[in-house]
Amino acid sequence: MFGPDKNFLVISVSGCLFTLFLIITIALMLDPDRIRARQSMSVLNLASATLQAMQGGFDNSSAQRVCEVLYSASDASAVAITNRESVMGYYGAGEEFLGAKGGSIRTVATREVVEHGVTRVLKTQEEVGLPKPVKGIRAAIIVPLRISDEVQGTLKFYYPNPSRITETQVSIAEGFAQLISTQIAAMELEDQKKLATSMELKALQSQINPHFLFNIINTMASLVRTDPEKARVMLREFAVFYRQTLENSSDLISLSREVEQTVRYLSLEQARFGEDRLSINAEVDDDVRALMVPAFMIQPLVENSVKHAMPAEGKLTISISGEIIGTDVYLYVADDGIGMTENALNNIMNPDSHTGLGIAVKNINDRLRGYYGPESYMDIKSELGKGTDVTLFLKDCASV
Repeated sequence: MFGPDKNFLVISVSGCLFTLFLIITIALMLDPDRIRARQSMSVLNLASATLQAMQGGFDNSSAQRVCEVLYSASDASAVAITNRESVMGYYGAGEEFLGAKGGSIRTVATREVVEHGVTRVLKTQEEVGLPKPVKGIRAAIIVPLRISDEVQGTLKFYYPNPSRITETQVSIAEGFAQLISTQIAAMELEDQKKLATSMELKALQSQINPHFLFNIINTMASLVRTDPEKARVMLREFAVFYRQTLENSSDLISLSREVEQTVRYLSLEQARFGEDRLSINAEVDDDVRALMVPAFMIQPLVENSVKHAMPAEGKLTISISGEIIGTDVYLYVADDGIGMTENALNNIMNPDSHTGLGIAVKNINDRLRGYYGPESYMDIKSELGKGTDVTLFLKDCASV
């Protein structure tokens, strides 16, 4: 069919294509971090967009926005969010039939996920169980949305073909369900009054505000390009920090846990600002660490040091320590930052202060007195240009 010259040309072209394919394959094998970095970047950007869509509360409107965000960035043919009874948001194939907001859940599989709290992967139209077939929907992943260990709804990804569903897709779906669940819980905590002294959760709110979330996510997104391994470690630490922030909201916890959570917070901020700008020194003896204290006694003070005491140049060092004298406990938080004037100090110590630090001071002071009696207190000393020292006095804490 081919002459010698043509055969030689075909063989030469085939050889070149094979060589090019081999070079590309080897390059990808030798540089897996670049692939993981791009994947991580996409997921982090999607997480940021999802959180942005939920600002202002979680209702049908924000659920619809989240569905649109996830749909545009996934291979799914449709995305839906439900509460325990009805559809909150839907976007994609079959929207005219399945997307009525407030409409009842229509499939047995979704009800089973709500009831049992277990992710389901459905690979046939029969398993999906729609009342009538919908073009583009032949498989699905349904993940429970959990708040305080109770299933409050579901996140659903529909697919045109079961071959589109991989272990990676299932893991990503579960990850976004956890992100949505955590953010819903954080929003609910803003309105709760569960502390023993019935104080508002302003100290807690300051730890999980959107600015902090977005700053950390942006830092991780940047690290994905420059240091993927550090980005993965930071993401893991951030997940632990966020989860424990919610778990620590209502009960007494060990001082050790409070200190660890505070150090974890500072490590996230350190990744953002750099080790040459921020450092932590936590020297608390084991007998002090073992004491039970109200949550968020130290972390809000440290966060305010980061916010307000950071010098324009040089490093901010924050120290945490404590001691037991008799049955009383003293906790100390100090920084070598810019300090404050006497007038500024008087303003934040004013019980009617509406500044962020003033609210934190009042909240901590009131909870100290609520748990340990009127003799307990918070004392703040500060000198402009030299730093700030905070003392928490917990009357008879060591005798509890």
